[in-house]
Amino acid sequence: MKYLEKLAQFICRNMTLWVVVFSAIAFFYPAPFKPVGKYISYLLGIIMLGMGLTMSLEDFRLVLTRPKDVFYGVFFRYLIMPLVGFGVAKMLGLPPALAAGMVLLGAAPSGTGSNVMTYIAKGDTALSITVSSVNTILAPVLTTYIFAFLAGAMIPIDIAALLIDIVKIVLVPVAAGVVLHMVAPALVEKLIKVVPAVSVIFIIAIIASVVALNATKLATMAMILLVAVMIHNIAGLLLGYYAGRTVGMSKKKSRAITFEIGMENSGLAVALALAHLDPLAALPAAVMTVWEYIAGSLLASYWGRKPVDEETVSASEAVAVK
Repeated sequence: MKYLEKLAQFICRNMTLWVVVFSAIAFFYPAPFKPVGKYISYLLGIIMLGMGLTMSLEDFRLVLTRPKDVFYGVFFRYLIMPLVGFGVAKMLGLPPALAAGMVLLGAAPSGTGSNVMTYIAKGDTALSITVSSVNTILAPVLTTYIFAFLAGAMIPIDIAALLIDIVKIVLVPVAAGVVLHMVAPALVEKLIKVVPAVSVIFIIAIIASVVALNATKLATMAMILLVAVMIHNIAGLLLGYYAGRTVGMSKKKSRAITFEIGMENSGLAVALALAHLDPLAALPAAVMTVWEYIAGSLLASYWGRKPVDEETVSASEAVAVK
């Protein structure tokens, strides 16, 4: 088991490297990776199950003890990034499929990497975990209708089918993971040490498949895609931090909100784009999977080296973080 744990840690530590390597292989030799596209929703469901295994009802306690902080995290997540995605698509004049993909990426919930980045950045990790959990639970409704509102004129959207798919891919597996965590904590404690590595392997498979399916088009659109994704992500990180500070959040809280907004569940956006849109629409999320970990880890490391000013917190906040 210790060998598996060490292997899992090695895989997770070098996630960005593996994504780049396998994406490059899939670009030049797409045939072996294309069949994976049919199973992306199942792979993502397993990733969401793994996320659920790491969650418990305790993660939602801050909803009651610090509702204002959680509200701001959720509100800014679903306000800022869909609008940024829409704005970037219009500003760069992206074709309809790519534009819809940018909006879908923005409308997705927080990515699981946000919690790790918040921890490294000495942010409010408890707040990050709660906001991620709530964002994920609300995704079937908010992601569906925000995306339909902003992208409905760009590309045909079956709202009902999209809603059902998000429930199946996100809500059901996450709920199953939480229940399993509650009824079999000893088993989950053993599994949880290798679950992140399984998630990383499946994310790599998903991204490689998207690259393989779009290899020809990617060759002509790589630069504009990278520019769009970089603007989207950097704008999200900046707006996330200053939105938190504007409403009076401490630096620790604002760092958490930064990553909750800037780190996106790009895997979900990929799966939904392939299932309901043109395969081209999955490319922004595929590129974001690589870029957001590069930018996020750089920012988190920078903040992690800088002391956070001690700021007064209320008694309820102090209890909630313990």
